[in-house]
Amino acid sequence: MTLLQAMKNQIEHIAPAGSYVALRVGFSFPEEEMNNLPDTWVEFYTTHGLVVQDPAMRWVYGNVGGIRFSEMAVTDPHQVRAHAAVFGLGHGAAVSVMTPQDKGRRSYGLFFRDDRDFEDAEMDGLVRIMQQLHAGPEDEKSLTNAEVEALKLQSEGLRLKQIAARLGISESAVKARLNNVKRKLGARTQSQAASIAAARRIL
Repeated sequence: MTLLQAMKNQIEHIAPAGSYVALRVGFSFPEEEMNNLPDTWVEFYTTHGLVVQDPAMRWVYGNVGGIRFSEMAVTDPHQVRAHAAVFGLGHGAAVSVMTPQDKGRRSYGLFFRDDRDFEDAEMDGLVRIMQQLHAGPEDEKSLTNAEVEALKLQSEGLRLKQIAARLGISESAVKARLNNVKRKLGARTQSQAASIAAARRIL
């Protein structure tokens, strides 16, 4: 289970109408994402190309911190927020996180309620959650040199048998190291683990 999956209940408690979280977005794609928005809204949003018109998306890529949609001083000529309200997403908040060490990679979340605007404590909670998610799992910092070495060899295209021979260990030991890396990075596959490790400059 990834850190994002583990925090899903906390996010849903604060934003019961839906949310979208993108973690450590580089050039254009996130390392990990969670979409808990209504399917009908996602289809409408995608079909109408609203991502390039969405004031919340402009805000998250131009700012750091958290803001309620009602406080945004960004124009919405395509009425993205009004359309969202029709789909039960009447009140929203955006959070964007990036540090100087991130070299342009940021994490962001869009959060929704239908009953009322977000309270200050909820905004603070969303910012804390996003900061924690952006930092990544604590386990990542505990990758051993042996685990990194096995992952590096696999990312170079070597098979388990070749990695085992190169490292002078059994194939089952290689599998154990690679499974540990996958677990620690919150990856579902070995190729995703390699991508995450490369994006985080572990490799």
